[in-house]
Amino acid sequence: MTETVPLRALALVCTLTPSPAPSSSELMARQVLDALAEHGVTGDVVRVVDHDVKPGVQVDMGEGDAWPAIREQMMAADILVVSTPTWVGHMSSVAQRVLERLDGELSETDDSGRPLVAGKVAVTAVVGNEDGAHKITADLMQGLDDIGFTIPSQGGTYWNDEAMGGRDYQDLEQTPEAVASTTTTLAANAAHLARLLKASPYS
Repeated sequence: MTETVPLRALALVCTLTPSPAPSSSELMARQVLDALAEHGVTGDVVRVVDHDVKPGVQVDMGEGDAWPAIREQMMAADILVVSTPTWVGHMSSVAQRVLERLDGELSETDDSGRPLVAGKVAVTAVVGNEDGAHKITADLMQGLDDIGFTIPSQGGTYWNDEAMGGRDYQDLEQTPEAVASTTTTLAANAAHLARLLKASPYS
């Protein structure tokens, strides 16, 4: 499979912090996009909290809902990156809302009854100065898989501070080697799988 096949990625950053304040979740999402760029993938970032995404489980919750525009970007992408901080051991409320809105995709199907997002790849990124990354990754991947996305091998990257730590990912002087290596593997596997699915969609 040649890397000349163009691919696009969309990173949904689920920080609770509005722009323009710095965000560890956005930093990690951009690192994932940088790693994907090494495989010929172009990408965009949406900080979800900057937009009025209404609560609900439909693709369009009516007047003022910002989700349809974000969804349009997602539908134009081959790879979805969901990046979230850890709060009280769980994904952020913004990430949970993203999953709830993505649930609407179960009703958006092709002529075979397959969700329109089938054939798209999804990966995860989790940061936090407390434990919970493995559980959050599992919850995100299970939800994204149920909705119709395909999860690549080793499709999650994360960073946790030491127990009872207080540092943020964005405060580190350099990316830990284990995180960088995991992100590199995630990107290679995601790009490979996305190209395979683009060339030979589910039938």
